[in-house]
Amino acid sequence: MNTQLPSGYRPSADEEYMNPRQVEYFRLKLMKMRADLLRELQANPPASAEESVREGDRTDQASAETERELGAIHRERAQSMLYRVDQALSRVESGDYGYCEDSGEPIGLKRLEAQPMARLSVAAQERRERARG
Repeated sequence: MNTQLPSGYRPSADEEYMNPRQVEYFRLKLMKMRADLLRELQANPPASAEESVREGDRTDQASAETERELGAIHRERAQSMLYRVDQALSRVESGDYGYCEDSGEPIGLKRLEAQPMARLSVAAQERRERARG
């Protein structure tokens, strides 16, 4: 199903929404994001207990602990993003990509360009946020 994209192709509102070129454009964008996230996760493995600083003053120990905590937060964020990218790629494969999960309406090219993992239209996202209070 992969469609060859012309060099420099960018989705346009002048085209049919989620035509094969647009779908392929976003699929490739998501695949690049996925590869970047995997590379980031591999380059920054979780710190093991053995790596903790046992020597040095309290400042060194506190700095090392803060660094470990920040690393863990960064990994969690990357893992969450990877999960969302994988969900979006599943929607590409199923043919649901680009359409709001709540309303079935188009999410819109501008929103997908800014947030390729978007599952909801702006209106649906706002409704959910208002409902949460």
